[in-house]
Amino acid sequence: MDNATADNCADEENEYAKITCLMRVGKNSDWLRLFDNTEITVGRGVDVTYQLLSPNCPLMISRLHCTFKQREDGQWTVTDKKSLNGVWVNGKRIPVEVPHQLKLGDSVQLGVPVVGTFVEFDYILVQQHLKDIELFLAKGHKVGTKIGHLSKKPKRKLNVEEVEPSTSKPKLYRCSSSDKSFARPCPQPLTQHRWQVSQALPKETGTSTQVQEDNSCYPCDVDNLQMYSQNILILREQVDSTQRRVASLEGEPQRSDPHREEQVRELQSQLEMLRAKMYTMETLEKSFNEAKRQLEAQKTQHQEELLKKQLEDALQEQKKVIDELALSRQGFEEILLAKNKELEMTKEEKEKARAQKEEVVTQVTEVLENELQCIICSELFIEAVILNCAHSFCSHCIKQWRRKKDECPICRQAIQSQTRCLALDNCIDGMVENLSLDMKARRQTLINERKGESI
Repeated sequence: MDNATADNCADEENEYAKITCLMRVGKNSDWLRLFDNTEITVGRGVDVTYQLLSPNCPLMISRLHCTFKQREDGQWTVTDKKSLNGVWVNGKRIPVEVPHQLKLGDSVQLGVPVVGTFVEFDYILVQQHLKDIELFLAKGHKVGTKIGHLSKKPKRKLNVEEVEPSTSKPKLYRCSSSDKSFARPCPQPLTQHRWQVSQALPKETGTSTQVQEDNSCYPCDVDNLQMYSQNILILREQVDSTQRRVASLEGEPQRSDPHREEQVRELQSQLEMLRAKMYTMETLEKSFNEAKRQLEAQKTQHQEELLKKQLEDALQEQKKVIDELALSRQGFEEILLAKNKELEMTKEEKEKARAQKEEVVTQVTEVLENELQCIICSELFIEAVILNCAHSFCSHCIKQWRRKKDECPICRQAIQSQTRCLALDNCIDGMVENLSLDMKARRQTLINERKGESI
């Protein structure tokens, strides 16, 4: 009781202490705790601290793959125990049987990938509080074992379901009979990958949907499908061979060998087991084919959705360009309307100015006709003169008139004096400049005629 109480108190105190562990990359479980003053062994064997079994490639991890050990200065080292696929630290394979010092943050990879670049057992050396990572730690088979201490368990025979994957050669069946002709080689063991897959499957094979749920254990690719097809062919050959042996034993004449029936039963049991495994492999192959078809359908659907999205983006971009062109067109139309309005206003102003000019010309013409015409010749004054009565006449016209009568043609007063009016002549000449060419020519002809008469 005292020892148990002391252990519980120690565990409670250690909950807040930092421990060293290997954090598995990509998973929140199966972290490997490195106990102080303890040699940690890792491999696929039974008698190790942490047993690692790969569902994809059972032989990736050796029986005793590597060991982790703490030095006196507290630094941890990893040693490759002549493993097949090696131990990789920070992407480089370490030498065999040579302790390699680790630092916090170092990457430790066990084995090499089978397909692609994915490493299944990838760890990072970290230190965390026990209470924070206790739920993530993997349960070891030999937790707390001291250095150099290995537990010795009694050996027992393992059946086919519990046997450890091995690369050893097949052994012969042994029988007590002196006749060695009954010795037969054991059936060729399945490939390690196929064996592990068959052990991972349940006894009652479910639907293809249940098999497809664990994509990490059963990757659906072309290589695996080809491998499963080859395994099925191997199983069929083994089934045929076992059937032939059973038939040969059953067809032999009865002998007094007491082990004959036992051999037949063993062969029949092996035949049933091989048939069951072949059925399992065929079911698994069908499941993988179905999963492959579904993945191809999903890929096609994804491509269609991607093309549809690209088409929608292109339509939206085209619509945006059309909207911009419509706005530009509207702006140009507004500018054209403004210019047309300006032109119309300018035209109206020109028409108005021309009408005003015509009106001025008309008024000037009326003034010339009404006020600046000589009543004798009915023409504009030519060399206008003003009489003493303030009436104006052409110099030529009043001269001709005075030859007949020496009185004003308008008021009949006696003409006592006449005076040239240069201002009136200049005003008439200025107005005549705005008249038509015909009127100008007519006036000039009339002037010339009168000068000729005066000469």
